[in-house]
Amino acid sequence: MDDERLQRYVEQLFAAEDSVLARVRARHAEQHLPPIHISPDEGKLIHVLLRAIAARTALELGALGGYSGVWIARALPADGRLVTIEKDPRHAALARQAYREAGLGRQVQLIEGACLDVLPTLAPGFDAVFVDADKEPLAQYFEWSVRLLRPGGLLLCDNAFFHGAVVDASDRSAQAEGVRAFNRLAATDPRVVAAVAPIRDGLVVGVKVG
Repeated sequence: MDDERLQRYVEQLFAAEDSVLARVRARHAEQHLPPIHISPDEGKLIHVLLRAIAARTALELGALGGYSGVWIARALPADGRLVTIEKDPRHAALARQAYREAGLGRQVQLIEGACLDVLPTLAPGFDAVFVDADKEPLAQYFEWSVRLLRPGGLLLCDNAFFHGAVVDASDRSAQAEGVRAFNRLAATDPRVVAAVAPIRDGLVVGVKVG
């Protein structure tokens, strides 16, 4: 059976989008945003993982148009909080529109700016961190994520496979090297226990220990 049929089966049964999510995802294409948002089944997996740890606070690095943020914020309780960072003003405006349409405006705090400028201003104690931002500084994002997570908190990172580049020895780009560096840290740093879920482009799933 082909992978596309299985993908459709999983998305339609386990990750069916409501009208808000479908509209947000359609807007990505309409506004010519980079086609890098998570898939519905990845969004549902992240949602389930957050529910599993009863997350109340989450941090997202890279809001894009708000699609992943809706999946994340919906997993939090009514008094929960998602802090998301986005450096592109146009993307930030579209993300805010998505949160309003989803009725999540009060639960989501979007901070405009570069992640490495914003991260030092945040207080530690997040229940989960989802990393889906530029790839070159991923090793630094790993370190900040571990610092900001509470013990037992979830570390999640999109694009663990980087479209196959992680196993392409000829690809020595800064982006590919950044992904490889994050993966190595997630796999070997004693502060984290991690695995990779082979969903979409690979999702690192880790837990901060100690």
